[in-house]
Amino acid sequence: MKSAVETLNPTRVRLTVEVPFEELKPSLDAAYKKINQQVTVKGFRQGKIPARVIDQRFGRGAVLEEAVNDALPKFYTEAVNEGELNVLGQPEVDITELKDGELLAFTAEVDIRPALEIPDYSGIEVEVDAVEVSDEDIDKSVEQLRERFATTAPVERAAQDGDVLTLNLEAKVDGEVLEDGVAEGVTYTVGSGELLDGIDEAVTGVEAGGTATFTSELKGGSAEGKEAEVKVEVTEVKSRELPELDDDFAQLASEFDTFEDLRADSRKRLEQMKKYDQATQAQEKVLDELLKLVEVPIPEKLLADEIETRKHNLVNHQLGQMGLDLAKYLEIQGKTEEEFDAETKEQAEKGIKTQFILDELVNKEKLNVSQEELTEHLMRRAQSSGMSPDQFAQAVVEGGQVPMLVGEVARGKALAVVVEAATVKDSNGEVIDLDDEDETAETVVAEVEGTEVEGADAEGTDEKPEA
Repeated sequence: MKSAVETLNPTRVRLTVEVPFEELKPSLDAAYKKINQQVTVKGFRQGKIPARVIDQRFGRGAVLEEAVNDALPKFYTEAVNEGELNVLGQPEVDITELKDGELLAFTAEVDIRPALEIPDYSGIEVEVDAVEVSDEDIDKSVEQLRERFATTAPVERAAQDGDVLTLNLEAKVDGEVLEDGVAEGVTYTVGSGELLDGIDEAVTGVEAGGTATFTSELKGGSAEGKEAEVKVEVTEVKSRELPELDDDFAQLASEFDTFEDLRADSRKRLEQMKKYDQATQAQEKVLDELLKLVEVPIPEKLLADEIETRKHNLVNHQLGQMGLDLAKYLEIQGKTEEEFDAETKEQAEKGIKTQFILDELVNKEKLNVSQEELTEHLMRRAQSSGMSPDQFAQAVVEGGQVPMLVGEVARGKALAVVVEAATVKDSNGEVIDLDDEDETAETVVAEVEGTEVEGADAEGTDEKPEA
């Protein structure tokens, strides 16, 4: 077999392959055997039909077509390996010559990873937020904990802000009660804004047994988006009582004996959270600076596929779980479809560039992924997906996504190498050292690349060509 590579552009090549006919013999034998098992000819047992009879009855062309389709993947793969190509996706194959007994010739156009030159990145410098925890931050954290331990008690007075009410609701549109517009025993906290616009004003000042009527735009159901007349009956009013912020509260809400120790622990936890956020911010900013240093051509089909994958994941996974369609999502976001398409394209380009550059760094720095690193990453991805580690691992294996996770870990390590070489200062001008660089880098890489276990790997290099 002879092959040659022609570069069409930085991300696409044409392979020209010539195969002597004798190299097709194993595939021809397999073709005759396959046809033998599929057809019957009077006078011959199935599987024992001579090749000349098959040629006469079904045509030599059918045998050649079967043989060529069987052989093409092997010859294509040999040509790719011989040319040392890093291919992306499925090739476009064209058989240019097929002379029975003499020669098979074909061309294959396929996208490839562009060759990249990674410049010196040690001069990258970024600024991140300083880790500062104020007394107000601690107060807010403690107050949120306090809210969790609030108790309620029935009161015989009119409802006011913060009270917990039990309500019966009835919605009418054009004077008709909606089939799905009646609800009883609904628990609602006045001022939470969790039900309908206007309900807080309607129920404030109403005692148990009282009713009120207001007009509001329905947020869901059969008449979503329509103006409805809503009747609300207050059946019970409860006041919320917050515990005193003292040592008793500390013992109730935590493992600490004193309120002072509880506040000290809150400060420590907030500092840890801000340090994690600081590390993530540094990773993102360093990555943005790295992307500016490298010119990355992107294959058009790969970009189109990535855009389509991101749209599919958004519409069918994220929005689907929230009961939204794309039109409603864009309305909530205040975006036009054109703005959404432009943003999706920009995100897809960034994801592909990130993968190409960091993969190049993985090879350059000879970075490997251990089983322990892969397991830790799988645990983190499972937690963020809301699945158990076992469920997530099963989905990864069944979906053939293990290489995707290995790539995320490797690229995370590559980004951590760049961050370590860069200068990271906080907003106070202090140079900082980051902890858990690999972990935060893997998270950043996964978010930028937009990878999901349910989706397919964008590269798909194992697809077989067919004539």
